[in-house]
Amino acid sequence: MVHALERLVVRHTHRLPLPAASAAEGSGDAAARRFDAALMSVGFKLSAGLLEELSRLPEETVLAVAARTLDTVRETVGDHVRHNVYFIDFPANVPDTFDFWMRCVAEALDDATARPGVLERLRAGVLDLLSLPSYGTYRHTYGEMLAAHDELIAAAGDRVTVLHPGGTLDEETTALYLSLAGSTTPLGDDHLRDLALLAAHRADGPQPEAIPVRENRAVVNRARLDVGADLLLDTVTDVLRLACALSDGDVTLREPTRFRALSRPVRRALLGGLDAVVAEAPAKLADVAAHREAWKRLGERLHPHEYPRWPHAAEVFAVARGERKAPSFDSRVEELLGRDDVVGAAGLLTSAPGRLLRALDRLLCAADGPKELDAVLAAFERAVPRVSGRVLLSLREHVQNRTGEPGDRRVFVNRFGAAWVTADTRPPLPPAVRERLCAVLDAETGRRLPAPGHLLVDPAVLDVALPLGGRATAAGFGVLPRGSVSPVDGELLRFFTYWKQTARSTDYDLSALVLDADYATVTWLSYTALTSVEGRHSGDITDAPDGASEFIDLRLGAVRGSYIVPQVNLYSGEDFEEVEESFFGFMLREAEQRGRPFEPRTVRMKSDLRGPGRVALPLAFERGEDGGWRARWLHLYLRGNPSANQVEENRVSVAVLLRGLLARTPLTVRHLVDLMASDATTTTWWNGSTPSDGPVTYIGLERPADLPPGSRVLTPENLRDLIPA
Repeated sequence: MVHALERLVVRHTHRLPLPAASAAEGSGDAAARRFDAALMSVGFKLSAGLLEELSRLPEETVLAVAARTLDTVRETVGDHVRHNVYFIDFPANVPDTFDFWMRCVAEALDDATARPGVLERLRAGVLDLLSLPSYGTYRHTYGEMLAAHDELIAAAGDRVTVLHPGGTLDEETTALYLSLAGSTTPLGDDHLRDLALLAAHRADGPQPEAIPVRENRAVVNRARLDVGADLLLDTVTDVLRLACALSDGDVTLREPTRFRALSRPVRRALLGGLDAVVAEAPAKLADVAAHREAWKRLGERLHPHEYPRWPHAAEVFAVARGERKAPSFDSRVEELLGRDDVVGAAGLLTSAPGRLLRALDRLLCAADGPKELDAVLAAFERAVPRVSGRVLLSLREHVQNRTGEPGDRRVFVNRFGAAWVTADTRPPLPPAVRERLCAVLDAETGRRLPAPGHLLVDPAVLDVALPLGGRATAAGFGVLPRGSVSPVDGELLRFFTYWKQTARSTDYDLSALVLDADYATVTWLSYTALTSVEGRHSGDITDAPDGASEFIDLRLGAVRGSYIVPQVNLYSGEDFEEVEESFFGFMLREAEQRGRPFEPRTVRMKSDLRGPGRVALPLAFERGEDGGWRARWLHLYLRGNPSANQVEENRVSVAVLLRGLLARTPLTVRHLVDLMASDATTTTWWNGSTPSDGPVTYIGLERPADLPPGSRVLTPENLRDLIPA
């Protein structure tokens, strides 16, 4: 378990927890330098401070730390598996698609076993490529593939991710626990699992001042229940989420949970907590209707009738069964709006300020005349100080995209990454209203942001989108929130995907769609188009019992379009949530570098593929006005077909979706930097040199070495901490 916690710290913070130094002088200098050299082979490096700290430790301690850390960072960038390719010389000597298929047919006809079946299918006029013995399976070993490639030539542009010295494991895990548990924005599923592991070890230790996100609170409450600590409950839904956590279900309550049998002490804890919540605020019974069926199923496990000393808890289940009326808050709002009483609805919503801000656009559109409009805006201004920073920023992003321009599109993305686009038929918000909303929201956000002191900012982080939702960022390495933009520097862009099936034969297809400035198809690369002017495909693998990889190599200077959209299509077998493992990433290289198909030093991004759709769209690449390329992060999944998904079939839906997404302007780090700069004593753009005149608040893509003691560091790994409470 100690090793698992250490892995969490390294992945989340790029800091290495250090064991306590022994009383005797260490002799780990040589081992630390070998460790540093091994890290550099996968694109990581020890900071000067960390190298010095490790050199003081015994050699055997350094070697043990090195072995664990190397395993962690290799898995982080996808180097923990063997990436073989179908065409052994890829990207060289990739054949024309039709010639390759004909070669597979010829090889099958030369095979005495396969020949009769192939002839029969040829006579019928339809030949399935998957029936050919040489199609879709590796024809060489991983070692033979490695032998066919030269060593990677080092280049100045190769990625180097620096690992920094941390405190003790206890200090680092406590700090990470406090950061995740106290996050002001929802966490993704992977971060929730990490929080659960940390909470199991820290539930009886230091706690964050507040746990504002309900899903986080459910995970922490489960750990607190295990150690006998008081539960953090202030709504009936908190109890329902905790019950889901105890059954390893969905604490977001979006998916139904199959509740397990609960022990008597756990049942008493849940019912006692539920009784206390309702006794203190009976109006909270109105929240039961939103999850009526879940409450019914939970009641079958809790047996509230066996505990007459908690009558208020029993009322919850009476409401769920329809035996007692408890009109929901939303139904009362809808009743007022149904009578066109916009002012009354706004007044009622002031008691639930978060809901007021989420309904604000609807209220403004329904307002009849200046008087009602002013009443809604006044209610909004009264509510603003009482809502979370995430809601403030979400509304700010919404308002800046309500331009009312002809042809505007609405884009909807759910928590699973499924997206759809439709025409925006809402009446436009008057410019004066938009300006008033933005001014109020910016003033309130600025008031909540802490004084940064000396603000040190890496300009490269300014176009990173604020992580306002947990599902807006996939788990992985070098991954940025949906809507972020990052520059792409290099001559060769190489996509890769890897998957390993769990039980059934599974075929994923890596493809890349090239679109022009009007989103019309220029070309694509896939198993049906192995070569083009733009690049090469490594070949189709159709079964992955031991894991399989596919690659696409693109020469950016040869791309004829304005957009490149890589995608992973589920052709057959297990979906992205069923396979044992699946991920996507991209590398950047210079033309002369050569090397193996997969070189960890050149990996810029590796993202886990875990979504409900059958077509994954991790990101897109767009050509700027200066001719340079940049990545636009998507983290989306299309529903696709039950099987046989192909880039040719979904290119129209991809183009429509991309057009709608690129028309939106996300709220980025630049927005908060502008607000913080007004309170900063000094604002400096980081240029590689670190100031030495006291602590700074640093915001950037990578943590610099040798920041002054006491500095606050905000990078993509903990950018959520930038969102005010």
